[in-house]
Amino acid sequence: MRIFNTLSLRGALATKQSLVIIVVAIIFCPYLASLYAQDDDFDLQRGRMVKEQLESRGIRDEAVLSAMRKVERHLFVPSDLVDFAYADRPLPIGHDQTISQPYIVAYMTEAAKLKPGDRVLEIGTGSGYQAAVLAEIVSKVYSVEILEPLAVSAEKRLKSLGYDNVCVKLGDGYKGWEEFAPYEAIIVTAAPPKIPEKLLEQLAIGGRAVMPVGSIYQELYLITRTEGGYNRETLLPVRFVPMVHDKD
Repeated sequence: MRIFNTLSLRGALATKQSLVIIVVAIIFCPYLASLYAQDDDFDLQRGRMVKEQLESRGIRDEAVLSAMRKVERHLFVPSDLVDFAYADRPLPIGHDQTISQPYIVAYMTEAAKLKPGDRVLEIGTGSGYQAAVLAEIVSKVYSVEILEPLAVSAEKRLKSLGYDNVCVKLGDGYKGWEEFAPYEAIIVTAAPPKIPEKLLEQLAIGGRAVMPVGSIYQELYLITRTEGGYNRETLLPVRFVPMVHDKD
């Protein structure tokens, strides 16, 4: 009789455990399913973004297109703006700064004519999105951000996503990052009123700088360093936030 009672007790406990597992599954399976569905939806949105916003406007560099397909832009925008992450527009990220329109990110990246072994200096880390796109293409990205909250959060975000080839520095972008110069490319994501000569000095011979310049009216420039100086090409009119300068 004792044996029967013991077995019955064990059976009852097993049944109870099974019921608990079933209840947990019923509660969490829809939640997990919604997460997977959301991930799939973001993948679809990213694919449409590349096709409709980039390829249709002439972006052809396959390395750039591949990076834009891969980098999850919704992870680089504020949580209340996730639904707009793949829209054809810049978005605010706080501190009077923005994450650039996807097309502009792709356009500037393509204009820099990047190669896998390049080292790139980025001025204006922001949320880290442009740095992540660059990191998918080149071997090393050095990014300078003057606003401490953005520098700290971007570095944490990039590391958590596995971008170990990105280094973020809190500092004045006008001064660049001389320690690791010269760079094969420099990309500036905010507009100085005039071209910072200190940045151009950190370009390698043959290196390319892509930057918006101007105050009320801004133009995007491609500047190439040659043995004899610098060649400047005007690409298109743009509108960026002003480049912040440390006046100390």
